[in-house]
Amino acid sequence: MTFLLRAILFFACLVGLATAQSRTPAQPIPVDRIVAVVNDEVITLYELRSRLDSALGQLQRQGMPLPPRDVLEKQMLERLVIDKVQLQQARDMGLRVDDGQLEQALQRIAAGNNLSLSQFRAALEKDGITFASFREEIRSEMTIARVREREVDSKIFISDGEIDNYLTSASGLGSAGEEYQLAHILLRAPESASPEQIQKLRAKADQVLERLSKGEDFAQLAAAYSDAPDGLKGGNLGWRSLDRLPAMFAEVGVTLKVGEVSPVLRSSNGFHLIKLLAKRGGAAAQAVEQTHARHILIKVNEVVSESEARHKLEGLRERVKHGESFAELAKLFSQDGSASKGGDLGWIYPGDTVPEFERAMNLLAPGELSQPVQSPFGFHLIEVLERRVQDVSSERQRAAARQALRERKRDEAYQDWLRQARDRAYVELRLEER
Repeated sequence: MTFLLRAILFFACLVGLATAQSRTPAQPIPVDRIVAVVNDEVITLYELRSRLDSALGQLQRQGMPLPPRDVLEKQMLERLVIDKVQLQQARDMGLRVDDGQLEQALQRIAAGNNLSLSQFRAALEKDGITFASFREEIRSEMTIARVREREVDSKIFISDGEIDNYLTSASGLGSAGEEYQLAHILLRAPESASPEQIQKLRAKADQVLERLSKGEDFAQLAAAYSDAPDGLKGGNLGWRSLDRLPAMFAEVGVTLKVGEVSPVLRSSNGFHLIKLLAKRGGAAAQAVEQTHARHILIKVNEVVSESEARHKLEGLRERVKHGESFAELAKLFSQDGSASKGGDLGWIYPGDTVPEFERAMNLLAPGELSQPVQSPFGFHLIEVLERRVQDVSSERQRAAARQALRERKRDEAYQDWLRQARDRAYVELRLEER
């Protein structure tokens, strides 16, 4: 047992003794314990049950049928393990979400619910969710998203040959306007699974399929058995066009009738079951929104650290807000080819930039400045100048195809990366110990 774990256990004992001494003998004493060890950190029973109670409350409000609590408890513990592994990766890479970025995200979430931040906080607490715990959960989600961007999204490569094939495929020719609402169940296979493990996992997938064929609820079984991040939400992938779905899902999705479930499907990540929930649309879109933007880029290297690059951009942001010319500051400080043009990037189509830059840019209104945005190139200060809707030229069709292929690959690549990260970690589950 490491020194850190011994210290945590010792501290837990002290808390337990202090709590016990503050109670009368007639009062029950709640006992916390470790339910999992993940590398050099632990997950406690209190943490597990707090997250589970929060998830159960949300699922009940959505009216989703729930599997037994002990089944959900195991699923939630595995989710916490996966999250812990990713947060540890972020810590090791020096990735963090500061309070300013977190506050902006919370304000966007509140605005998305047509509430002020104070009203949103009151609504959470009315539902029994403390704002402090919700705040830290959002911080963790943002941190995990950054790990995904760094380790998965930025490493996806799309060749010209793939684009050519896509543009002559059914997805590229005419189905861009059709949208499918799919749900899925993933039974993830370990990275170096033995034939016996694969056979056992396949048998489990067949059992789930048999239960579905007898009329059991797909969402309930997804919550009970799926290893995918959306499992506790019933496996619902939301509305997506075929070109935004993983290739295997797209190929199977078009063959299903609404309400129908696929046979068991095999991929490098494990076994899948897919259900078509709904389908809509059919007219291919011929126009896209373009954004005219400019930026200042500060690169991170051996001389300039992440914190120094961020701090420098924060200072430049304040100078722009106090009236200095963005273009002049870009000419002086930006470290890319757009500097000579005052940071002007021209009209940008979807897919022209890396995902981190595009997501941040899309959140800005014309005339609005971003906070420092991290990408594989460094840190950016972004300003949106204007937007317009433009017909798609042949060049832009290729750019759209590249983005569609990127979206298609990213889910598969992320699942593969998660499986490898989980298998590399030291994980000891203790939930069954009593």
